[in-house]
Amino acid sequence: MELNDEIEINAPMSTVYAALNDPEILQQCIPGCEELIKHSDTNLEAKVVLKVGPVKARFSGEVVLDQTGAPEKFSLSGKGNGGAAGHAKGSADVTLRAEGDKTILAYAAKADIGGKLAQLGNRLVQSTAKKLAGKFFTTFSEILDGPE
Repeated sequence: MELNDEIEINAPMSTVYAALNDPEILQQCIPGCEELIKHSDTNLEAKVVLKVGPVKARFSGEVVLDQTGAPEKFSLSGKGNGGAAGHAKGSADVTLRAEGDKTILAYAAKADIGGKLAQLGNRLVQSTAKKLAGKFFTTFSEILDGPE
């Protein structure tokens, strides 16, 4: 499964990049995130509760950041285990582009799932993944835009 999108954020690129590396901001943005622990500049651990169709599961996983090319480009990869519900692994390439005092954030993500989640059907899983990505970036953008 692949997801691609681009959003405009009303903040300078340095602010957007710093926020993408701030565990407190990320925890607020990740739907269902109960805990996000930063072990180093490149390693994070997360606990997330997700509901995909009839399957609800608590996932524990790790995320590794590759900051080569930062702040304009970086990538992340992760894997999580949801017990009987299944497992997921994925990666994303993120690019940031300054446009005046705004930043264009583009991402290309890939994900693979297994277990009960994989049995739900590609359409349901893909629509849920798009919805979750949309929630993440809407919340992220709102946090950086601040009160109007």
